Amino acid sequence: MSRIAKYPVEVPKGVEVTLTATEVAIKGPLGTLKQFMLPAVTIEKDGEQLQCRAVEGDPNAGAMSGTMRALLNNMVIGVTKGFQKKLTLVGVGYRAQAQGAKLNLTLGFSHPVVHDMPEGIKVETPTQTEILIKGIDKQVVGQVAAEVRAYRSPEPYKGKGVRYADEVVVIKETKKK
Repeated sequence: MSRIAKYPVEVPKGVEVTLTATEVAIKGPLGTLKQFMLPAVTIEKDGEQLQCRAVEGDPNAGAMSGTMRALLNNMVIGVTKGFQKKLTLVGVGYRAQAQGAKLNLTLGFSHPVVHDMPEGIKVETPTQTEILIKGIDKQVVGQVAAEVRAYRSPEPYKGKGVRYADEVVVIKETKKK
């Protein structure tokens, strides 16, 4: 059995868990998230806890039980607290501006870059060089942050580009003659 799946997922007050044969729905103060249940895992609700158990005879059941437990834990955290990623822009003239569900980026190209946010994702720009991406689904928040970073990832000689706030870019030494 997975070591991660041994620990139950604590369900806080105000969060409702609905188990069906093929789906888990978790509803909280920030919204509702749904996840298909993996066939190699059974989920049991025991009071205010969710326990993931591996199905006997499936060779991948141990690993999948840990994966399902992590997904359920992320869903519970998402509907109670939410997730956020912070990006910073490094470079002369690099700017970001949030307009509703769109993010306008000026990244040194001959044209501005407009990124449409998917449903359930909010974007904020506290300053022109900071971007905050917020949402209840950890996977979607991380994917949107990766897509925005991919427009101009940090280059290794000057460090210019879009980077995560906690990312460390190692600067290379320039070539010598």
